[in-house]
Amino acid sequence: MPDKIYNVLFLCTGNSARSILAESIMRKDGAGRFRSFSAGSHPKGAINPFALKVLKAATYPIDGMRSKSWLEFAAPDAPALDFVFTVCDAAAGEACPVWPGQPMTAHWGIEDPAAVQGTDLEKEAAFVAAFRYLKNRISIFMNLPLRSIDSLSLGAKLREIGKLEGSTYPHPKAG
Repeated sequence: MPDKIYNVLFLCTGNSARSILAESIMRKDGAGRFRSFSAGSHPKGAINPFALKVLKAATYPIDGMRSKSWLEFAAPDAPALDFVFTVCDAAAGEACPVWPGQPMTAHWGIEDPAAVQGTDLEKEAAFVAAFRYLKNRISIFMNLPLRSIDSLSLGAKLREIGKLEGSTYPHPKAG
């Protein structure tokens, strides 16, 4: 019997930077095991040029990618989702649509690289950092024993991943 291919949706408000990076990373690194998607609650309608530049430089796919609404994934004919990850704090706080497939969800918030002010070099560096944080989370996620782990343990692991380096999750201050 062939292994299950899991459908993963990455959400952010604008679907122009972090969720796009995550979709591309999962598309390449999880090929054959995962099918990735991204969307936003208020999509900007265009992908941030720095996201495209960083993905191209790292040889990650950008073909067919577009900024789109999360409502596409709440429609009756949408793919049944197995996992939904919010990658920005604003999207995590919004009331999400009901997703087909009753997916497991977790918040993996990281700073918005598109919000960085400064030179193009500083902006690109923010996108490289976001790419690295997302790639790390996705790698750990893909190595979880998804077929054999119980849902309670899996949910806890998914939340732990969201608290890794680069997280916007509140960390205790060092004394």
